[in-house]
Amino acid sequence: MRPAMVHWWKHRHGSHRGAYAGCGHVVRSESPDVPYGAGVEFQASFGGGSFGVRRPLRFLAFRLGLDEAQVAELAKILDELKTERAQAAVDDRRALTAFAEAVQGETLDEEKSKSAASLRVKSAENLQAAVARAMARMHAVLNPDQRAKLAHLIRTGALLI
Repeated sequence: MRPAMVHWWKHRHGSHRGAYAGCGHVVRSESPDVPYGAGVEFQASFGGGSFGVRRPLRFLAFRLGLDEAQVAELAKILDELKTERAQAAVDDRRALTAFAEAVQGETLDEEKSKSAASLRVKSAENLQAAVARAMARMHAVLNPDQRAKLAHLIRTGALLI
């Protein structure tokens, strides 16, 4: 939109807080004091829920130019990686709980502290192995041109593995 058009649009459609250019579906807050997009309806309809694999999968499908078979295989790979990351998060919470229990008493419980530290190490190793397996499977699914694009996305930080 041209700058002169922005001025016209704001005056035509109101210059109140939360005025927008009609792009997409917008849920406004009930109260004027609540910032734009922070209403209960917004958080219930969009803000909550799990991340899933659809967004990274769509991103990769678009950027790499994947066909249907590649998209299906990448969906499986990303789903397994998501499961491993969720398990690592659970293990991290368990380790934090064990650390908290270790320092709770009059003296430090060395055994609980060591078991919590070993749980963290084991969880990190499992996650590293899962990422390595996922990268090997992705390498097998992609053609050389797509691999070069994937490498570029990883190098530039557009895609985090």
